[in-house]
Amino acid sequence: MIHPYDDLPLHQSSAPLLHPTSDSAGLYDRYFFNGFDRDGQLFFALALGVYPNRQVMDASFSVVVDGVQHNCRSSRRCSTDRTVTSVGSIDVQVVEPMLQHQITVNDHHGISADLTMRVVSAVIEEPTFVRRVEGRVVMDYTRITQFVEWSGWIDLDGERIELGDLGDVQGCRDRSWGIRGGSRGLPGPATPPQFFWTWAPTLFDDMCTHLAVNDDAEGRAWHKSAAVTGRFAAGSRTIDEVTDAAQIHRPESVSTEIVWQSGTRWAESMTATITTADGGEIVAVYEPVQRFQMSGLGYLHPQWGHGDWHGELDEARDEIALADVNPLDPTMVHVQQLCRVTSGDTAGWGVLEQLVLGPHAPSGFTGVLDGAS
Repeated sequence: MIHPYDDLPLHQSSAPLLHPTSDSAGLYDRYFFNGFDRDGQLFFALALGVYPNRQVMDASFSVVVDGVQHNCRSSRRCSTDRTVTSVGSIDVQVVEPMLQHQITVNDHHGISADLTMRVVSAVIEEPTFVRRVEGRVVMDYTRITQFVEWSGWIDLDGERIELGDLGDVQGCRDRSWGIRGGSRGLPGPATPPQFFWTWAPTLFDDMCTHLAVNDDAEGRAWHKSAAVTGRFAAGSRTIDEVTDAAQIHRPESVSTEIVWQSGTRWAESMTATITTADGGEIVAVYEPVQRFQMSGLGYLHPQWGHGDWHGELDEARDEIALADVNPLDPTMVHVQQLCRVTSGDTAGWGVLEQLVLGPHAPSGFTGVLDGAS
């Protein structure tokens, strides 16, 4: 099946662009965005995913206001033209690749938004995530991350939230594609889950840092990466400049130490140490001030999981009262925590994402979902 994009020099194989390179049900292509203000009160996020072998495109938008997380969920049949990145009332437009995107939500059960994202960092290409369990591909995907600033507004049931001047609300965005959940739905014996994941994009006034860690049950990292890059004014760089790999500094090593909240698998604090190539160290301390439940974007959600079939088009809205969440509910263990971050005399903001299932010896976790002592 031929698409107009086949007329562009973009091919990576002899197949037309619309032909998936894998028949895995876990094949996907996803956008993710988050944003937060500088006093830690406002937090919003959006995800849009394409699952070509499931014939599904879905999207979610969530905003936290006054301790309540409001979630908009949309799903539709994925047409052959995957360049149409609208799912019901949620739309993502790439205005300038790697530089500017626009998100609109058009009266999704009382929630609307018009948000423009402009980047303030170069593109960080994270090392490819590859994970096999007994020979089966569970993960094989690539992610890029950039730091951003936002402008625009959100309307929540008639109450308008203005984001203010560019720079008042900042955040990050990522793009990932490949295979996730490659063994999902396949026959075979059930095995207890084990997954340890931390991801911490962080903005300071003059630089941005990034780290990602996956551990096995014994605490051995099967994926670990870090990056440091400069921060620039939105709109001041070209696409060639933001994709120049020389803008990204790859540290020699990274280590993290997490103190867990008692009775949970959510962090009370984290200290990250990034050792640079010249032997210097960046030591950053993360202190959470706001929590965002990734369930609101479909992660681990029992009815609105990623790629689940909801017919030709379906939309729903729900709320999460954050103070009432059971931290060991398996659908709620996956979080992003907005953190104040200090590194020496320098202060910034970061998002500490965590998903910890099953045993993890360094943390003292021995069961599937036992909480910290």
